[in-house]
Amino acid sequence: MNTPALTSRLPNVGTTIFTVMSALASETGAVNLGQGFPDFNCDPALVDAVTRAMQQGLNQYPPMPGVPVLREAISAKIETLYGRRYDAGSEITVTAGATQAIITCILSVVHPGDEVIVLEPCYDSYVPNIELAGGVVVRVPLTPGTFRPDFDKIAAAITPRTRAIIVNTPHNPSATVWKREDMLKLQELLAPTQVLLISDEVYEHMVFDGQPHESAARYPGLAARAFIVSSFGKTYHVTGWKVGFVAAPASLTAEFRKVHQFNVFTVNTPVQHALATYMADPRPYLELPAFYQHKRDLFRAGLAKTRFKLLPSEGSYFQCVDISDLAVPERSLPEADFCQWLTREIGVAAIPLSAFYGDGFDQHVVRFCFAKKDETLVSALERLARL
Repeated sequence: MNTPALTSRLPNVGTTIFTVMSALASETGAVNLGQGFPDFNCDPALVDAVTRAMQQGLNQYPPMPGVPVLREAISAKIETLYGRRYDAGSEITVTAGATQAIITCILSVVHPGDEVIVLEPCYDSYVPNIELAGGVVVRVPLTPGTFRPDFDKIAAAITPRTRAIIVNTPHNPSATVWKREDMLKLQELLAPTQVLLISDEVYEHMVFDGQPHESAARYPGLAARAFIVSSFGKTYHVTGWKVGFVAAPASLTAEFRKVHQFNVFTVNTPVQHALATYMADPRPYLELPAFYQHKRDLFRAGLAKTRFKLLPSEGSYFQCVDISDLAVPERSLPEADFCQWLTREIGVAAIPLSAFYGDGFDQHVVRFCFAKKDETLVSALERLARL
């Protein structure tokens, strides 16, 4: 019996670095500060709301774009926070997480040969998504060291074949946050073009030190061309539920839904109803910046006692560090090898920043995730203190 041979659609894709490092952390008993997920539970009231929805019989297919009451809640929230009203019926779609949202955005608008700009380092799903659509990936580096956007390089990358640009703020992996002047510059740059914006805003409620999240929804020239993507999993500490949403103008949403209905069709019914109920109280997301800033500050204070060089953490739940000054010979290893050593020998898992670059660009920088219980962070810091 012969299994037919395949020609891979993604010949350069293997197991993700997140899976590799989480498996190694589990194998070695290391504290896993690699993959970005909380090790604490969500609000019990949210679990209770899902249970009630199930018990009330809300277990069959919902409408393809999402439960209406949830779409209305999303629309109201965006208007309150960012000042733009999206029509719940024609401009909001509930998705099976942000990753599904992003690939659906790309498949709905990118045709073979179209160029899509990604700003490196970037989340690992962007490039394979573009390749699956037959698009051409155009990589533009963020400024090494600061990870700020270089608008001269972005402008130089735009051609008549450019279909879209993907922007992620707060940024994974660098934890930088785009400012108002960045968004205005992007709006100005895109204004004379037909380039679409895919705005990955999954960490929208994790911006620190009193700074606002500059959603593309705040800027009319961006909102008119943008798919705005967010994640309930990130906001409510339920990454495994895989529920997110996309807000976009009606014409863009119509194309998005054509693809959405044939790759997932629709999303978990009782969870949608529970989220709609839970969103009636804005405090959980309004208080999230302070919640994570406490963890950031705790973690940074501990790292400050080591020879790690701390990079700014303006948003998200990540902290990047430069390993160049560590008093161990392993500081000279490539980032990926250093993370393997750190996990096996020190007992803390991290992610190499080189994994977020197509060419594996190595800056001797690694990323930790501080979305953990305080005691988990303290345990990790006790181990890292050896460095």
